[in-house]
Amino acid sequence: MSLIRNYRETLDFLYNRLPMFQRIGAAAYKKDLNNTIALAHKLNNPQKSFPTIHVAGTNGKGTVTHMIAAGLMAQGFKVGIYTSPHYRDFRERIKINGQMMDKKEVITFVRMMEETIDEIKPSFFEITFVMALYYFKKEKVDFAVIETGLGGRLDSTNIIAPLLSVITNISFDHQMFLGNTLPKIAMEKAGIIKAKTPVLIGERQEETKEVFLSKSKEMDSPCYFAEDMIRVDEQRNISYKKEVIVHSLKMDIDGPFIKKNLITSMAALVLLKQRGVDMEWSKLLFIFNHFSTHLMYLGRWHWLSRNPDVLCDSAHNAAGIEQTMNTILSMGYNNIHFVLGFSDDKDLASIWPLLPVNGNYYFAKARVPRGMDATKLHLLAKQAGFSGKPYSSVRKALAAARKISGLDDLVYVGGSIFVIAEVI
Repeated sequence: MSLIRNYRETLDFLYNRLPMFQRIGAAAYKKDLNNTIALAHKLNNPQKSFPTIHVAGTNGKGTVTHMIAAGLMAQGFKVGIYTSPHYRDFRERIKINGQMMDKKEVITFVRMMEETIDEIKPSFFEITFVMALYYFKKEKVDFAVIETGLGGRLDSTNIIAPLLSVITNISFDHQMFLGNTLPKIAMEKAGIIKAKTPVLIGERQEETKEVFLSKSKEMDSPCYFAEDMIRVDEQRNISYKKEVIVHSLKMDIDGPFIKKNLITSMAALVLLKQRGVDMEWSKLLFIFNHFSTHLMYLGRWHWLSRNPDVLCDSAHNAAGIEQTMNTILSMGYNNIHFVLGFSDDKDLASIWPLLPVNGNYYFAKARVPRGMDATKLHLLAKQAGFSGKPYSSVRKALAAARKISGLDDLVYVGGSIFVIAEVI
């Protein structure tokens, strides 16, 4: 008989019994799909019950996943969304039309699968993904938009046979698993390309485009580049084949990454329309204008307050941080206060050159095992030429930054999704 009695105990079981990459790092990484295949088989392969869209990439894949889902929701479809990691609540990973999975459903699933979990010994990510598949089947979704966790070829999500594969871009991240060159990383992401299934590439990059073209040819799959399909002007008029299909799209989210992700997402929706999915472009206007609330979209270019201005952003690798820094440094603030924490395996040598030496720094460790100790981070920052202080918690670091900052200053919180999760 199960000893799990409530939601809290269910989460304790998931976090403590199963290896979780976000918490412990490399020890939780599984290099094959065997566990996921076995788990799905036990559940009668729920992934075969509904059409899917598969989204991989280094940066932007969470935003693109939500944008594609929003486009489908706007047409009246019931849409499952699977993303990772979560910020505040485990159930953020598994949503239908922006609503989190019910706590009772999580409890029921884990109780049902306890013996199977003991038998197969999956990772946290593996069991969470099949939980999503089971829930989406049970709730009879029309579509599910599935974000990869890490990489693509060997990612647990790669058991699906999607209508469309999307790869947002390729940058350096998780090199220990995916390779130490952009082409090698691209090969891992290209592993989601399925036979005779269109693939959309969000950004054409000289170092990686041939990888995708070659893999697509091998799989007899048409390959598209988003920038060849979609144009977005300053008024957010969205054009396909020189024809404006969406006029003056207003969104309740912003940030330096929005335009690229919007181009990729709109190209994906065009391709889905070409595959027979009903799509009326005017219906996008309302849902994108209420994007954050309808999709429960968190943590990306997220303003915690104004006067003082406090901004959180999930950029956590060199490419993402560079784009974020370029934007905030152009915004005209007198001083910028950086509340930062990183994972212990982060390549900080690639991060330091992107940060302004004259900023004010507050270092903290997120409450996860693989978070870098604040004192160690402070020492490494000092060696790199940065001044600042370590703090015993993210909240204390943020409180100190807020206390010192003036009305013409910015407080920026970032470096790790888990740092942001403690303050949003």
